This record gives sequence, structure tokens and C-alpha cells, in this order.
Amino acid sequence: MPYVDGFVIAVPKDKIETYKALARKAGDIWMEYGALSYVESIGDDVPYGELTSFPRSVQAKEDEVVIFSWITYESRQQRDAVMEKVMVDSRLKDEMANMPFDGKRMIYGGFDIFLQL
Repeated sequence: MPYVDGFVIAVPKDKIETYKALARKAGDIWMEYGALSYVESIGDDVPYGELTSFPRSVQAKEDEVVIFSWITYESRQQRDAVMEKVMVDSRLKDEMANMPFDGKRMIYGGFDIFLQL
């Protein structure tokens, strides 16, 4: 079964276009190195919950929107190989130094798929 990296971040509304440009560039690089898919989605129906919610998980502010993203790979081993290449790719160096969001509030992790219909 494929392997998935998942991400949730809060992006300031006035930096959405900058983030979209970064996502396009990053997605092209991930795909070039072997990712099966690269998906970025912007929150549309993500209410701030009383106890838990996507906005609460990343401490989203009034002027921010939640981004939910995932990347799929053939396996964990292939993901590790792709990530190793991406992390040293100089094409993302400037963007990583000036991310249009607070990376400290990003939630991320790798997941083994156990069911895919």
C-alpha cells in the first residue's frame, strides 16, 4: 500500500497567492523526485471547534486560512529517498528561508495506508 505524508498549516490570507506559488514549485519538485501525487487544499468548511478542529490544531488566527496537504509515495522507503533529495534541492532554498506561514504551527506526519477503496 502507498505511504502518505500529511500537513496542516495556517496561512495569512494576504499571503495565499505567495503560498500557492510556493506549493506549485514544491509540488513540481516532489513529483520530479518520484512522489505519486501532491495535493494542496484550502479550507472552505472548517469551523473553529470548541475543543478540536483544524483551525484550533494550528492556532489559526482570524486573518488566516487552513491549508490541508498530502503527498503520496509508493512506500515509506521511497518517501525517505524522495525527502532526502528534496531537502537538499537548491530550488527551494530561498522559499524555505522566507516561508509565507509560521512553520512552528505546522502539523505533519507520515502514515501507512491500511485501507484504500
